[in-house]
Amino acid sequence: MSVIARVFEEAGLPSVVIALIKEHAEKVKPSRALFVPFPYGYPMGKPNDAEFQHRVIGAALELLQRSQGPVLEDFPDEAGPTEFYQASAVTSTEDAIKKDAANEVTALRAFYERWIEDGNGRTAVGLSGIPQRRFRGMVRFLQDFSKGEETDMKERPQDVPLPQYVRYCVDDLKAFFFESRMAQRPQDSEPELQTWFWGDTAAGQLVAAIAKHMVDTGDEAMARVANGIAR
Repeated sequence: MSVIARVFEEAGLPSVVIALIKEHAEKVKPSRALFVPFPYGYPMGKPNDAEFQHRVIGAALELLQRSQGPVLEDFPDEAGPTEFYQASAVTSTEDAIKKDAANEVTALRAFYERWIEDGNGRTAVGLSGIPQRRFRGMVRFLQDFSKGEETDMKERPQDVPLPQYVRYCVDDLKAFFFESRMAQRPQDSEPELQTWFWGDTAAGQLVAAIAKHMVDTGDEAMARVANGIAR
């Protein structure tokens, strides 16, 4: 969005960006950007909270009053919604630490296939190009990567860097788990789903370990990918 905002500004159209990734806004330097510390997919804050969302919009539009730019301001944490669940805010259970994500995949497969059947084939799984029946192998690949071992998958396109492909695999793994859980427990709320994944599953532990490994490499590009894997 920051890049698109730059294009609009060059065409003479004032723009304001609501940024979920502060590092991107710092690098691209759009004329006006408001960083919001919310989970991905929620740039306006908690769903169905119109009053809070109007506060976010108002804070963004207020940046149009600045006399010069680029401007990058933070939406205050203390004004944030109270019911958000992010990976870093969930405490892992002892059971999650002892489990194996590959075995979880096998246990959830029937629920995922029910989700596919009930939804006429609709699914968010598929970004990696790995069939879900091979997700145990994908988990082993991700486990090796999290340990810094040399590893790869035959499905990775040659023009896709390994860290980016890891992101694709993680996105598929999370989609598989969430869709399986929604088929298993359709009554669960989103906070309950997030708490379950990040706190009670080995897959959640694995994703967090991957993100930590990426940050620990000291590579700036890897750290940016990590920011989108487990926020």
